[in-house]
Amino acid sequence: MKKIILFNEEYNIIKDENEVFNFEEVSSLATDYFKPFDYILGDYAYGKLRLKGFYNDKNKNANKINKLSYLETYIKDYCAYNCKYFLIEKNKKIDK
Repeated sequence: MKKIILFNEEYNIIKDENEVFNFEEVSSLATDYFKPFDYILGDYAYGKLRLKGFYNDKNKNANKINKLSYLETYIKDYCAYNCKYFLIEKNKKIDK
């Protein structure tokens, strides 16, 4: 599993449909808005990268549209048909 550093935190690339993940492109679009999310989905529509944040279903900030369990529905309903996409997951911090 490939790891990246974004917002000074470690993320794992857990899905990379058609190997489209491009760190430079993601880091240029990822703003502080995405910091609290547990996952970031990137999808390509008409040659443009779009980002969307998702929470773990148990996260207190999660609602229907941004729960990870809604991901497949989101891709089907809001992304271009048969789009290329990737999903990165923030590594969990373990408190000592």
